[in-house]
Amino acid sequence: MNSTPQQRENLGLWLGLLGVFIFGLTLPMTRLATGTADAPQMSPWFVTWARAALAGGLSLVYLLAVRAPRPTPEQRGPLLLSLAGNVIGYPLLLGWALRHVTASHAAVITALLPLATAAAAAWLMHQRARMGFWVFAALGSALVAVYSLLRAAQLGHGFGLSWADTLLLGAVLAASLGYVAGAKVTASLGAEKVISWVCVIALPITLPGAWLTWPTQPIAPGAWLALLYVGVFSMWAGFFAWFRGLSLGGPLRVSQLQLLQPFVSILAAIPLLGESLDAMTLGFALLVVLTVFMGRRMANAPATR
Repeated sequence: MNSTPQQRENLGLWLGLLGVFIFGLTLPMTRLATGTADAPQMSPWFVTWARAALAGGLSLVYLLAVRAPRPTPEQRGPLLLSLAGNVIGYPLLLGWALRHVTASHAAVITALLPLATAAAAAWLMHQRARMGFWVFAALGSALVAVYSLLRAAQLGHGFGLSWADTLLLGAVLAASLGYVAGAKVTASLGAEKVISWVCVIALPITLPGAWLTWPTQPIAPGAWLALLYVGVFSMWAGFFAWFRGLSLGGPLRVSQLQLLQPFVSILAAIPLLGESLDAMTLGFALLVVLTVFMGRRMANAPATR
């Protein structure tokens, strides 16, 4: 029985919400896997290689099952850039940062990711955006900087940008460039195949990397489960739900669900990590998400030449 357009759109919204929920758990799960500076678990290097290797194995099975054609030489360049940003840069910088800051804190900084991706697309793909977009992009960045400064002063680290926040901003930059690179070949390869090929191409790096950085000290069972989550869901299955949701429900409507992701991370960190709901963190998250919402609306309406 064929579904109606409304049913497909509703299914797309639910799949998009599932993708946001999966991605929202990435921050607390990564902190659970790496541990803290005082109580370390797996090294961020091992988490980076192992999660990508897990996703690469699943991707290989999927690509063989659908008999996906190999990427052309023209497609390999963007795939390699996506690999550098999304497979290595983002998880590695995120892992090191989360050893020193809470998942809730990281959620505020990484809330800039949708806006950073739109800015990277405007720069790399030569898309023109209204001046209002750049105003909101600057405002969002300023809010994140103020939050970082206030949090550092509150914790007695002095009034300055902390090293962990610098790593988080680097993670945002790496992920946004990786997303834009992947977007360049999405139309020709298909969204699910893009992330799968990226993970498969990375296997010659990630498999030996995971082997060489395998933990030598005892690791808590919870950390192993968290690694399994970020490898199977954050790195792979979440993209299937997200991209299918965008396809069925429409990019304009479903993409707005991404604004909920920082709050999923903040709320999930309470039961998973025992973090408290901090008023300042929640307030800044709301303000940053508001600037992202307004900025993306501006980005969706490019200026005429």
